Parts: sequence; structure tokens; C-alpha cells
Amino acid sequence: MKKTTDDTEAYGPHPDNAWHRHYGVTSLLRPAHTPQPLLFGSDQGNLELDISTSAVVVVDMQNDFCHPEGWFAQKGASMRATRRPIAPLRKLLPAWRQAGGRVVWLNWGIRADRLNLPPVVHFVGKRGAGEVGYGEHSPIDHGPALVQGSWGAEVISELPPEPADIQVCKHRLSGFWDNELDSILRGQGITSLLFAGINTDRCVFSTLQDAAFLGYDCVLLRDACSTPSPAYVSRAIHFLVAQCHGFVATAAALNTAIASHHQES
Repeated sequence: MKKTTDDTEAYGPHPDNAWHRHYGVTSLLRPAHTPQPLLFGSDQGNLELDISTSAVVVVDMQNDFCHPEGWFAQKGASMRATRRPIAPLRKLLPAWRQAGGRVVWLNWGIRADRLNLPPVVHFVGKRGAGEVGYGEHSPIDHGPALVQGSWGAEVISELPPEPADIQVCKHRLSGFWDNELDSILRGQGITSLLFAGINTDRCVFSTLQDAAFLGYDCVLLRDACSTPSPAYVSRAIHFLVAQCHGFVATAAALNTAIASHHQES
């Protein structure tokens, strides 16, 4: 709840989704929304979205996945692959924010006691007695792997979140299970999601797929996603997204459109 300059009380998560109380009247009317159109190219032709109801969802760009001393690196995963989205995102995110778009950081941030993680999640994180699993300590010890508030769960330093960005912890490959992501997006009036981050074939695709099932507009930014998996796996994901769940585009095309949008404004 906050008070506006004319002493009207506002109740809601976003200006476009709020009740107002003034002079004893509680108004349930929402203000009329004015779209901010942005036209850009995709692999399936030109797309137009509303910047003000869209968000770039950045998945798992965290120390434990992207830092040379993180959990993944100590397991032997390719840092070249997991760090590949950093450069495109460093270019895209400032321009996207300046255009009025919102950024959602969707990261693993598990409970220290791991009580809400089912056996399959424990197993995927640790397939043998000699391995390091979720919430456990690696030989180069920066704290428990991917526990909320730990070094490993933090966004990598090359991509510092801004205060206005939205940060959501997840506990599954999909960011829509056992957390508040869906209610936050709906409360903010966000209907279109542009996906970036890692891994293309795991957390990014799982979250995108669930988003499509829930009715969100989905765009995969293929040059701002990556995975250590073989290249044919990413090609399969791109095919499935375009065939069943939404659109495949690039951060480069989005940047070009944003630059043109600024020139026209």
C-alpha cells in the first residue's frame, strides 16, 4: 500500500492492477492501459509485443553454474557454455530496461534443509556417493550449493540485477513449481515472456513450456541461451518451441528493434 501525491490510497502490486481509495470511496477500477508496441523479427516472421506487459526472464545465471569455482565447474561442466549468455545479456538488459521492459531473475534458491526437494531432484544433483549434491559443499568451498542467500545462488557479478528487477527463487527445473512466480507475473500484468539463460534444454525449456501451458506468450532468445549439451539438443528445443509453445528469436533482433524504438520516440 502506498499514498499518491493527491492523498489517494493505492492498494495493489502494480499501478495497472490496483484499487484506489479517495474521499471515502474505494474504487475497484483499473486505469486504462496504453500499450508500448515493439516490432522485431523472429525465426517465424515479425512479432509485435507490448513492452509494458513483457518481461525478459533470465534463468540461472548464478555463481554455482557460471563461475569457474562454482558447483557446476567443480563437477566438470563447460564454463564456456554456461557463460555464453553473459555478453548478449550485458548488451540487451540495459536497453530493455531503458525501453520500459521488466527483468525477472529466476534462480535456484533452495532451502538449506532441502525438505521440499523430491528424490528425483536429489538424484539429478548427485548420482553417486562421491559427488556433491544440492545444498552440499564442494571442495573449493563457497558455501552450500544453490542454497538461497549463499554465494552460489547469487547472480554472477557480470550481470548485476537492478533494484527494480524482480527476483524469484525456484526449486525445480521449471520456475513455476512450488513458488510465487505465476502470481507475481499476473499481479504485475505481465503476459509476454522472453527467455534467456541456462540451460536451454533444462531449466529454460521447462519454464518456457510451463509458461505456455499457463497461457503466457513465450519467446526463446536463442543467442542469449546456452547449454553444455550437444548442439543437436538445442536445435531440437528450438524446433519444439516454434512448433508447440511460441516463438524463437534473438537478443540481437530485440536490440535492433529497441534502438529503432528509441529513435522513433
